[in-house]
Amino acid sequence: MVDIFKILANEHRLQILYWLKDPQNHFNAEDIEPEVTDYGVCMSVIQKKAGLSQSTISSYLTSMVNCGLLKSVREGQWTYYKRNEKRIQELASYIKDTL
Repeated sequence: MVDIFKILANEHRLQILYWLKDPQNHFNAEDIEPEVTDYGVCMSVIQKKAGLSQSTISSYLTSMVNCGLLKSVREGQWTYYKRNEKRIQELASYIKDTL
């Protein structure tokens, strides 16, 4: 859990998690459709919205996948990301029950 809290301490990573909760309301439809339903949101779309470098976004997304907050799917040359709702629910339960 400590690693998750470290990741969530960064405002950009927290913002990405928020955007991915409801991608249809946070990204332009032409940037995410039809892939969002099956795969998630492409890294380049997240990068564009965040306004950060590709290497920074890649690092942020990788760390979020590694701790289980996000799931990634590679399709051709693109990588898509979506929230891991099971892990997020575990985090919510941990906060409620332990802290």
